[in-house]
Amino acid sequence: MSLTDNPMFTPKTIRPVTAATLYGIAFIENKLIAIDTIKGHLLEIDPDNDNSKIINPHQVREFKEVTGLAIWEDDLWVTRGHNVYVCKLSSLGLEHFVTLPYPADGVAVWESTVYVSCQRLGYILIFDRESRREITRFYAPGVGVENLAVTEDTLWICDRLEQSVYSMDRATGEIRFSILTPFPSPSGIAIHSHDHSTDKDLIYISYSYEEPYIRDNPNADPCHELTYRDRTFIHPLYYHYEPDKHYALSNGYLVEMSYIEEIAPLDEVYLTHIEWRIALPSETERQKLKQVEAIGIPFTEEIIDGQRVAVFNFETLAPGERHIFGWKALLEIRGIKYRITPRDVEELPELSVSLQKYLVDDDDLAMDSDIVIRAARTAVASESNILRKMYNIRNFVYDELSYGIKPYIDPPDVVLDRGVGSCGEYVGVLLALCRLNGIPCRTVGRYKCPPYPDQQGIPLQPDFNHVWLEFYIPNFGWLPMESNPDDITEGGPYPTRFFMGLCWYHVEIGKGISFENLTSNGIRLTKEDISIGELAINHIRFTILQELPSF
Repeated sequence: MSLTDNPMFTPKTIRPVTAATLYGIAFIENKLIAIDTIKGHLLEIDPDNDNSKIINPHQVREFKEVTGLAIWEDDLWVTRGHNVYVCKLSSLGLEHFVTLPYPADGVAVWESTVYVSCQRLGYILIFDRESRREITRFYAPGVGVENLAVTEDTLWICDRLEQSVYSMDRATGEIRFSILTPFPSPSGIAIHSHDHSTDKDLIYISYSYEEPYIRDNPNADPCHELTYRDRTFIHPLYYHYEPDKHYALSNGYLVEMSYIEEIAPLDEVYLTHIEWRIALPSETERQKLKQVEAIGIPFTEEIIDGQRVAVFNFETLAPGERHIFGWKALLEIRGIKYRITPRDVEELPELSVSLQKYLVDDDDLAMDSDIVIRAARTAVASESNILRKMYNIRNFVYDELSYGIKPYIDPPDVVLDRGVGSCGEYVGVLLALCRLNGIPCRTVGRYKCPPYPDQQGIPLQPDFNHVWLEFYIPNFGWLPMESNPDDITEGGPYPTRFFMGLCWYHVEIGKGISFENLTSNGIRLTKEDISIGELAINHIRFTILQELPSF
């Protein structure tokens, strides 16, 4: 009986006790086979209880540094260094199959066809098992190290750097859709079975990375020190593909978020007839606002440009007066990744009049400065396709800027001249360059839930606020794009995990509107009048309640 045939079975996180770094994984009926690449342990794992045993006790040295693993019938296939090997599961004596000019990362086998991924080449190579000759090759969909699994019609690819899984037609190499994984650094992929009730494959992903932690060292003074440890586990990947809408949803969580202001002015003020507006979480394809309640004092609601906003009213705010107020929201949030190609957007209708406001300088974007105009022209060159223009602008900004935290946001001309920017400054530069090139853009975001979904029921606080943007393509609507998190390599190539994609921990609040503002006697107060940051201290808390079930 398979796992999915067992009515009591629920996919869960698998944590083998002794494993240090799991890479390639594969299923044999109810058992999961995984390679611990550091130790060289080939593990047989029971997914129900995490029990595991080493099935290569006498060949540990031969299996060290193995990264890819596949099983077809009674043969085990592995990649190690530049080489691909095959052996019988009963004997585990490695036999050389083929050598690549660069390291072979992942391997998958279907009947007589062998698929091998190689990051350095940028391809997935396809070999005939009998002749050992290369039949053809497909472009690798991502820029990171990729591991593979295969079913009858699909080649599944997990990319470590892209934090993504791709569904590829194994006959043509066409990418059907991609899925963001809920954890970083996916290192291996296995397909357990095909669920005929949902017409989807049951996918498991292994993850391997180092995490920082505070170690209690009795021999040190002070005794607490920062260090790192290996973290590895295997987790089911849930997904739901909407081909007509060009996106795939993935694992999500039920999250409670609180946003609270504490009146604590740096300098005492006297204000009358105050309306304090704070945007509420948005309703989107990936985010559902299940309920919201007031904290401290009640609020009324307004709709501004389609967004829900909480309005807190005060007759006066006198010197020495103190309040706490805000909201608490219950959210269902999932990962989303759009799959739209330049060919899909070759013939588009004209922008509607209502979108023209997203093409103007309405937020100190310095769109009339020489350096910004020159950057907008250089970024797109002669490109006319809107999606390629957007991609080129993103890469140009990543080439020109490095990430750095600042207490305030400078306009794009200053940021481009300096070459260093915060997430908000990345957004400002991106907005300016996009709008000058006729691409409607708006800001969104404000906060990300700390990405620790195994810490459920524990209050978590983000270290910083965060913003990203959305750009508009006619016939497709608003599409998300992160500001700076994909700018992780000097000079590229840059991953595209958050280009038209967001992970579950992104909380969408206030699309295209001010997250928070203050009016007194009906007049909106600016930073020059009084800064909200000088008037109050904000408190943000997230609590991850549970993982959402499969679709």
